[in-house]
Amino acid sequence: MHTKTLTELSKLLHSKQLSATELANAYLARIATSNASELNAFIHVDPTFTLAQAALADKLLSQPNAPVLAGIPIAHKDIFVTCSWRSTAGSKMLANYISPFNATVVERLNQVGMVTLGKVNCDEFAMGSANENSYFGPVKNPWDKRAVPGGSSGGSAAAVAARLTPAATGTDTGGSIRQPASFCGITGIKPTYGRVSRFGMIAFASSLDQAGPMAQTAEDCALLLNSMAGFDEHDSTSLDQPAEDFRRELSTPLGGLRIGIPREFFSEGLSSDVEQAVRAALVKYEELGATLVEITLPNTELSIPVYYVIAPAEASSNLSRFDGVRYGHRATAYEGLTDMYKKSRTEGFGEEVKRRILVGSYVLSHGYYDAYYLQAQKIRRLIAEDFQAAFKQCDVIMGPVAPTVAWDLGAKTDDPIANYLADIYTISPSLAGLPGMSVPCGFGQGEKNSRRPVGLQLIGNYFSEAKLLGIAHQYQLATSWHKHMPTE
Repeated sequence: MHTKTLTELSKLLHSKQLSATELANAYLARIATSNASELNAFIHVDPTFTLAQAALADKLLSQPNAPVLAGIPIAHKDIFVTCSWRSTAGSKMLANYISPFNATVVERLNQVGMVTLGKVNCDEFAMGSANENSYFGPVKNPWDKRAVPGGSSGGSAAAVAARLTPAATGTDTGGSIRQPASFCGITGIKPTYGRVSRFGMIAFASSLDQAGPMAQTAEDCALLLNSMAGFDEHDSTSLDQPAEDFRRELSTPLGGLRIGIPREFFSEGLSSDVEQAVRAALVKYEELGATLVEITLPNTELSIPVYYVIAPAEASSNLSRFDGVRYGHRATAYEGLTDMYKKSRTEGFGEEVKRRILVGSYVLSHGYYDAYYLQAQKIRRLIAEDFQAAFKQCDVIMGPVAPTVAWDLGAKTDDPIANYLADIYTISPSLAGLPGMSVPCGFGQGEKNSRRPVGLQLIGNYFSEAKLLGIAHQYQLATSWHKHMPTE
């Protein structure tokens, strides 16, 4: 049962061959195994609440015209607040926090009858590329437990890859859906900025954070995005776009499709095994009728310094609310209000979060704002213009998601810059607010000849999610990389 896609599970549920309660119990049993606990993907599971939701889903499924996702289990990245589960953002600061309301994404998926299996681990406040920065410990990659799963949505990716859940929510600030999807061999999409409500997402960098679905296939992601996307009056950055069916281009053939290949994505730093897998995927697209066009994104090399000015600046502002006064961790011993602030934040935040708060506070400080933050915003605009120039020559841009396959746990913990450089191909679309996704396209080589997944990145112009999903779906119809599973 756990090998089936959302589309397959939906057919079984709607034909009454399977009940939502039976399906939830099957996944809860998988989550309870020692093999699953070794991954450390789930950090809060409540079978009583899950089965209560499943019972409600069964009632919904007994009615005519039940939603297509009714009864299907899902796990939520612990960056989304939930009123029935802890909402920790992977931090000691919020280790026991339970929200009085649900994030819009969670609420919308509840409304169509999806069943929550639990909350999954993530880098603290979504800050990281390896899921090693969580207060609850690192997540392990189900393909090789010596490897990282990617971050910050590593818990979501690992849970889907290990078939502990058929789908999960994730968030992407600079690649945090696409990179873990690549490292764990699943499909994930970051929509256009503003497509999916940020209300109830614990904020990292407000001009970059975007929620998206993670699942086995592009078709699954399209189903999920149909329910996740839409205007939300509670979110000032939400875009008021007409409702659309993101499945509408799944059957569109690829004849005449122009694929842009950025020369900057295939330069020094890209490992040979990743390049080989990506090049093979591009050859398959040519066989399906597409044409490859060489393009240039000249400001790609500036994307990392720009991102690591803008994102920490916004983080330093967003995280100032965690001061030990209203909610969250408070130091037990202090002298006066200022001392309480200092000790609560020192105890509550991890090292990477502190590092980014300090960087952000510095670049926003008097005398440095113009030199760093303002300059970064100007270059951000140039990066966005690079993409618009490229889309005059092509319909979609493709390349690697990351320069290497997943690295070993602990290999880069003492070198934050090495972690940051892993996002070189995913950050620029995020800075431009463009949609992007990762699709499994092969395997590279890890330590001791282990097989570690490789993802192909697809980048589209604004509001082209349906097109991206259709392009990915056609590739998945012609290949089987997305069907591969880690051995248990």
